[in-house]
Amino acid sequence: MTDIIAIDGPAGSGKSSVSKAVARQAGYGYLDTGAAYRALAWHVLDQAASTDDAAVVLQALDSFVLRLGLDPDNQTVTVGDTDVTEQIRQPRVSAAVSGVARVAEVRERMNTMFRQLVAASGLRAVVVEGRDITTVVAPDAPVRVLLTAAPEVRAARRARELHGEDAAAVAEALHRRDAADSTVVDFLTAAPGVDVVDSTELDFEQTIAAVRAVIDRRGAENEHG
Repeated sequence: MTDIIAIDGPAGSGKSSVSKAVARQAGYGYLDTGAAYRALAWHVLDQAASTDDAAVVLQALDSFVLRLGLDPDNQTVTVGDTDVTEQIRQPRVSAAVSGVARVAEVRERMNTMFRQLVAASGLRAVVVEGRDITTVVAPDAPVRVLLTAAPEVRAARRARELHGEDAAAVAEALHRRDAADSTVVDFLTAAPGVDVVDSTELDFEQTIAAVRAVIDRRGAENEHG
């Protein structure tokens, strides 16, 4: 049985880069659930449709064939026969992704797919990161972490990632993304039993170490009952 290391967090919290690094260091698989929603948004846009219409999104979901790689060093995202690994990071996809993520039936079907993907991986563990992993996708995971940071810190980090982007515009976009996604899931409050790692005052390596410390502690607790 493959264990899930569940990591939640808002945009700009560092959950993707930290989760990937943790998976790489520990020899685990890595599943970026956000990439799946981005891939569906790309699929809708590729059909010259809008993600603002839930009925259109659900119709697109019926023809959505997705493959996600679990190698933290070689992430691949394929829709049908098209490699969209790079395309799903385009601004037009980023702007459209909340439209698919807020559709309840989409989330239900995606969550089932995530569980099946992990179960079929044959790996010892998979770090699964996203927005409702600790509460909906894997509420019984042996390790559940909410990775967060102050809003201004998250905005600054995201601005650095998007080289040349205006910091104020990035902060506003991040605020809109948080507001849109919070209508679907509470990703800023830790559920009972979820460990919080606040990276506001931590650098990248310190944040990785903090998450790995939670994994080690929870592993020891589970081992000793």
